[in-house]
Amino acid sequence: MSHNIHCLNCNTPLVDAFCAHCGQKADTHRITFKHFIFHDILHGIWHFEKGIWFTMKQAILRPGNAALDYISGKRIRYYNVFYLTLLIIGLTIYINHLQDQLSHYYFNTRLHPETDSTGKGISDFLDNNSKLLTFCFVPLFAINSFILFRRKKLNFSEHFIISGMMFLGVMIITTVSAILSFTDYLKYVDFLGGVLNVVTPLSILSYLSINYYKTFSENYTRNQTIQRVFSFIFLLIAELIALIILMVGYFSHWTYTLKIVN
Repeated sequence: MSHNIHCLNCNTPLVDAFCAHCGQKADTHRITFKHFIFHDILHGIWHFEKGIWFTMKQAILRPGNAALDYISGKRIRYYNVFYLTLLIIGLTIYINHLQDQLSHYYFNTRLHPETDSTGKGISDFLDNNSKLLTFCFVPLFAINSFILFRRKKLNFSEHFIISGMMFLGVMIITTVSAILSFTDYLKYVDFLGGVLNVVTPLSILSYLSINYYKTFSENYTRNQTIQRVFSFIFLLIAELIALIILMVGYFSHWTYTLKIVN
């Protein structure tokens, strides 16, 4: 270990355990095999995982207040919310792919069901852009909260941070539900799949309603906050329906056929 009076990275005079200019530690170690394994690798992995687990915990238990802490400058303990969200979206897509494979193997379902040209176009588009489309909910969250919760005096980018933390929580719920859905292939607990189909959307709606209420309740009366939270959910559902209509319209060349079953 060496004790330096100047930072070895940027040559700034050292007055503390870390360089005030670039953040490098004042004490540097000679790179040995032991130090490389137990510090550079294991220490790095530990802090990487610690940041992820802390961020996920905050996203589940107090997403709004955690986002406000981050906005206020308390950021060192958090892993990048948007990187983590993309990782979890990728994990969920992979789990759903495994579900399709298992469903085909156990229940002889089609991996690629036969559909008309519109259905095929939509299916291919969703398969090729699933991660991006899922992540697009974050700006929708941000737009809605920016419109409805103006008294908080946050700019759009700060609402984007709150939305990112909220959506991370939604994706964690979705991923846990996807993992639990593997019980479809286990005897005696295969009924849980049907339960999850009901519980999961209700859990997401409850999660969003409760946490948006907690985040903005200090700036509005109780009734005003409740009204704005319900407006947020209503706007989100309306936007989702609008996106579905636009997608179907685009791939059907705006020719809708209404089929009535007698």
